[in-house]
Amino acid sequence: MPSRQAYQEAIPVNKKLLRRIGAVSLSAVLGAGALMMCAGCTSTHPEVRITYVFNSVEYEVDYVLSRNDAPRTVQHFIELAETGYYEGMCIHDYTSSILLGGGYRLVEEEDGSVFTYAKGQTLENSSLELTEADYFSEIRELEEKKNYTFTQSVWEAEGTDSKPVKGNGLYTVYGEFPDNQVTTEYSRDNRHVRGALVMYFTDKSSREDVTVERADGGKNNDGEPLQNTNYVNNSATSLFYTWLSSSATNETYNGDKYCVFGMAKNYNDQLRDGLLEAISDYIDEQTEINEDYSFTVSNEMALNKYEFFDDVKKGDKKATFETPTLMPIIIRSVKVTKY
Repeated sequence: MPSRQAYQEAIPVNKKLLRRIGAVSLSAVLGAGALMMCAGCTSTHPEVRITYVFNSVEYEVDYVLSRNDAPRTVQHFIELAETGYYEGMCIHDYTSSILLGGGYRLVEEEDGSVFTYAKGQTLENSSLELTEADYFSEIRELEEKKNYTFTQSVWEAEGTDSKPVKGNGLYTVYGEFPDNQVTTEYSRDNRHVRGALVMYFTDKSSREDVTVERADGGKNNDGEPLQNTNYVNNSATSLFYTWLSSSATNETYNGDKYCVFGMAKNYNDQLRDGLLEAISDYIDEQTEINEDYSFTVSNEMALNKYEFFDDVKKGDKKATFETPTLMPIIIRSVKVTKY
């Protein structure tokens, strides 16, 4: 069983050390950067470590990603992780089948501060509200003010269906899954089974046209890599989930509809006997005190209110999330451990 070290604040960065590092010759820095870029382009199985915080304790879960199965989705996820975008997000939907997060935060109703289990924060007398992250504005700001560059394969549609032209980039990637006419030969361990890491798409139901760069390079589109299509399944932003069920599918979640792009490296030790056991133990303890105790609170949320297209964000699409609010599950960080 993995250790459960108490949550601590990140150690402040030594500014003098940073200045020394900055004094390294430009050629060495450029060389290292080139190597990292090369590694990022050529590695077929990069790895990430997601650190969850529950009841003030950290739980690390390692995932192996697959560029063979979903190259753009993997790159997109890595880029978001490297910016620190996921830090402070919460698991906004939790059941026995899923840990779904990456797009929502829990904030204090009184002052709007994000709850992260940071030093000095306590759940006592807290009143937390689930809020959707403004993905498009936040990503645009990271790109414009902090010089990050994000992989994109979806643009506003210009030109014609026979001659597609890329318009403005939408900071999203083409959905790499079978229902979106993307066929992949999944590796034996990279299916929608327990431990799968999956990029999730909220219900858009939009007929807005977009131009996409096909994942097959145009092989199944008369050699044309660009295609005008509707927006519905071409909208990967930041939502992702880990599949927890012994069943490979249900009517809501499956590998045909969403993009499986990684697997938990050690599901039993890090998830089953780590975070999930801690949640189960906590629920048992609370149920002994109050037999009517519920770990999650039902939140009905309007979807897509920050989306790019007006007809998508008009508020007629809603979803009910089972959110751990009284004892939240927070995403402390997503770190790339192997490129």
